[in-house]
Parts: sequence; C-alpha cells; structure tokens
Amino acid sequence: MNNITLAPVQTDQPSHLMPVFGRQPISFVRGRGSYLYTEDGTEYLDALTGIAVCGLGHSHPAVTEAIAEQAATLMHTSNIFEVPWQTAAAQKLAEVSGMEEIFFSNSGAESNEGAIKIARKFGHMQGINTPKIIVADHSFHGRTLATLSATGNKKVQEGFAPLVEGFIRVPFGDIEAIEEAAIQHPDIVAILVEPIQGEGGVNTAPQGFSYLEKIRQICNQHNWLMMLDEVQTGNGRTGKYFAYQHTSIIPDVLTTAKGLGNGFPIGAVMTQGRGVGVLTAGNHGSTYSGTALGSRVVYTVIDTLQKENLVENAANMGSYIVDRLTQQLADQNISVRGFGLMIGIELPKACGELVNVARDEYHLIINVTAGSVIRLLPPLNINQQQADQLIERLVKMIKDYLA
Repeated sequence: MNNITLAPVQTDQPSHLMPVFGRQPISFVRGRGSYLYTEDGTEYLDALTGIAVCGLGHSHPAVTEAIAEQAATLMHTSNIFEVPWQTAAAQKLAEVSGMEEIFFSNSGAESNEGAIKIARKFGHMQGINTPKIIVADHSFHGRTLATLSATGNKKVQEGFAPLVEGFIRVPFGDIEAIEEAAIQHPDIVAILVEPIQGEGGVNTAPQGFSYLEKIRQICNQHNWLMMLDEVQTGNGRTGKYFAYQHTSIIPDVLTTAKGLGNGFPIGAVMTQGRGVGVLTAGNHGSTYSGTALGSRVVYTVIDTLQKENLVENAANMGSYIVDRLTQQLADQNISVRGFGLMIGIELPKACGELVNVARDEYHLIINVTAGSVIRLLPPLNINQQQADQLIERLVKMIKDYLA
C-alpha cells in the first residue's frame, strides 16, 4: 500500500453529483485480480468486473505499466497528426476481429452511434432518403438519444421523447418477423443486434447462434448491413474473441467497448465488406478518438489476452462454472445459461435483493438483470480456486433464498 494515493474519505457534506445512479452503500479503494477491497481492507470476490469491463481483472500489471509509461510520455495530440499507437492498436484489433476499418470511440454508446451513422450514410448512398434499421426487443445499445431509441426497453426511453426515428423493432430471435419487415419496409438498410442480450437477461436466440447465420443470409439477400453490438460480448467474454466467431459468418459493422480498455474508457466501431468506405473524411470524428494513451491500453489488453490465453481460459472456466452450478442447483427449478464467462442464472422468482445479500453476507459482487437473472461477468483470468469460491457462495445463497 506504500506510495498509493487513496481517494479522500467522504464526509457528511451534500454530494454535488447528478443523481443518475442508484448506488450501493459501499465503496472500494483498490482492487487486485478477482478481488476488490474497501478502505478497511475487507475483501470481496468480484463476479461483475465493472459490468464486463475489467476482463484482465483489477490492476493487471501489464495495463498498469502501459498507462504509467504512456502518461509520462505522451497522452494526446489530436487526430490532425499520425498517432502510431492508434495505428498499432487498430492492427491488433483487425487481426482478432477480421474487420478492415476501425474508428476508436470513447464508449459503447458512441460506437453504436457510429454504427447508426454508417447505416444511414449507406442508405443515402443507395438513394434511400429515410433509411431504417431493424433492432430487437429487450435489446440495450446505450443511452444517447439515438442508441436509447434503438434500445428495446421502454424504461430507458421514458421521458426522452421525441425519440430518434428510423428503427423497426422485432422480437429477438424471430427470423420470420425480419422477413416480414423486409416486405413491409423497402427502405430498410441494416439490422443491429446483440449476439447475446446482456441487459435483457443473458439471452441467446431460441435457435442459438444460427440466428446470426440466418441474419447474415437475409442481409446478403437484401443488400443490408449486418451490424453486431458486441460491446459486452466482445474481447474474449464468451470464449471467442467476439461472439460471432462461434459461427462462420462475419458482420459488415461491429461495435465493442467495455473489456477493450480494461477500465480505460475506449470503444470501437469496425467495418468490412459492405461497410468499408461508407464514412469518409468529415463524416465522423471525436476529439478523444484513439489517443496515444487509450490506444496503447487497447494494444496492451489485446496483447495480454493473447499471451495469457485468456479467451481459452474464459471458455474453459465458463463451462466449468455452468456445469457445477447446474449440477449443484439441479433441484432448485433454475436455469443456468451463457457462453464463456457471460453467465446468467435464472431463478423462478424476482431476486433483485440478492445483490445486497451477496455483497453483505457473502462478500460477493454480482448483479441482477431482467428481474430474476443473476448475471455473472467475472475476470477472464479467473482460476479454478476462485471459480470454486464463486460457486460455493452462489449455491449456498440461492438455496437459502429459495428455501
């Protein structure tokens, strides 16, 4: 703990923070690997990692070193100049994704904004004046005006009308609904979906990832852009670098963020195929796009995931956790689902209160989404001993809750 500066202790003064977050009554002052620590040193097993952000765990030495060294060298110059680390990071990301063009943004929502702009520009290039994008029920794409309009959650949209137009909503996994929309709306130019709906309850389509293959076929048939939101599922989370790599297809537009920076705020929108060349000089931009600091973090995260075989570890540990939970909770009327280390445990009743129970009684950090789904997003470098701790605490907590 020597030479580490902790945040000042909070006082009883009123907060000047805008009250947009429902915060839990706890704060952490440091983290290491799979664990978080309060000011008094109490240890918590983190199975949420900032909502799928810290895939390398907390304070990974490679990321820490890269940030410290780059911050002491050069943080930002603007994109009016060449940024060598940005070029290197884009090369790394292209290698693991199979995409051709990459624009670095500052968040997942901004990445999805970029995808929406690509779709609209693509449509106008085809002579379509009111281009429309198919999106799915129960999706989550962000909280900017365009991305919350695309999101399939009325609670997120409430109070922000008029929403951005140009989105056609269909049930997630319903290919027939997509085909029907194609007949009714000749101005459709793209489909935007998540391979797995994280906020929606860790949902895969009923037909699994073959859903993506069928979407690819439809997009090819109609000259649409296939756009995948892999903000949460990307960067090794599902046991492949990107979730679509569980199939043989590749999208035209791909977005990601969260685990891309391991806590540093950065995202990306990527194109290949029909998406290449749509955005040109003056069409898009951002002051902080691909700074030297952010780009070096991205390069380091990808390099570390590769060197430490963490995508493979995510696949193996995810299967281990799902199998053990399924076996040990077989008599509890629950379902355990997911890919890699993106896992949902659906209980037969609402269980939002388990967030507090897990934290206070089991020193375990989780969250609950879609009312009754415990969502697990542990670090990709979790080991078996830590996985066993997670399983033991979850099983006891769930059995007690459902007793």
